[in-house]
Amino acid sequence: MSTETPTGTQVHLRRGEVTAQIAQVGASLRSLRIGDVDLIAPYPLEAPTPSCSGVVLAPWPNRVRDGLWNDEGSQRQLAISEPKFGNASHGLLRFAAYEIEQTDAAATLRAAVVPQTGYPYLIDTAVTYTLTAWGVEVRHTLTNRSAEAAPVALGTHPFVTIGDVDPHELVLRVPARTAIETDERMLPTGTRAADPALRDGVRVGDVTLDTGFTDLDRDDDGLVRHSLTAPDGRRVTLWQDESFDYVQVYTATNYPGRELAVAIEPMTAPADALNSGLGIRRLASGETWSLRWGVELG
Repeated sequence: MSTETPTGTQVHLRRGEVTAQIAQVGASLRSLRIGDVDLIAPYPLEAPTPSCSGVVLAPWPNRVRDGLWNDEGSQRQLAISEPKFGNASHGLLRFAAYEIEQTDAAATLRAAVVPQTGYPYLIDTAVTYTLTAWGVEVRHTLTNRSAEAAPVALGTHPFVTIGDVDPHELVLRVPARTAIETDERMLPTGTRAADPALRDGVRVGDVTLDTGFTDLDRDDDGLVRHSLTAPDGRRVTLWQDESFDYVQVYTATNYPGRELAVAIEPMTAPADALNSGLGIRRLASGETWSLRWGVELG
């Protein structure tokens, strides 16, 4: 089933009580629900995507200072897509209309990063959303179709919730040891120790965050798990695999229909990574990179 909206074709998935909606533009996970409870904060069908909600961020997440970066000795100038701060922001596929293949409980969306101003590489990308018994598993692939090695990174921007609970009362847990400090343009200036309270859990209504984190604690299976917990003990977990060494956490007060919303954004690289090199992977010609994350209630 699909619907036409300002964000292109809207794909509807179902597995039992688990349902999801995927927007064609940006390959955005725009809703995830178990029964009547939202795990991803939805937004109106007639609205464009707010605050990059659910969008895939490739071939880099976050910001590039002045859109300028040094590509192994070649100076590149990206288009300035964040005029407010004078940066190139959130990659080159945010407004791309992906090709879609779907079944009842899964959808694969494909789009290519084509050579363009400031990024002379051809990268085939795909993202597959597969519903599970308790949420969704998401798999990304990036394949370098260029003749030369290409620098890539990836992120995603889901707004996580437990929809029948006041978001102020949810307890946020982020198992991070290091926080990334930024300036007024949201560009990195250094690092500091992350507030240890975040590892134990903080009430969402008590914090204001738009912060990148790294040095993430991994469980025995290699996954990092962030969570929101309701007062009644229900917990929604966002997990990220070994490819994702960073996360951005953003508390928004301007999300449609909500006084407060929380984005937990897995990233393989931090802000301005095309300049720092942190988390950047250079894919050889023909090489494919596969990485996973997911959301589940439990």
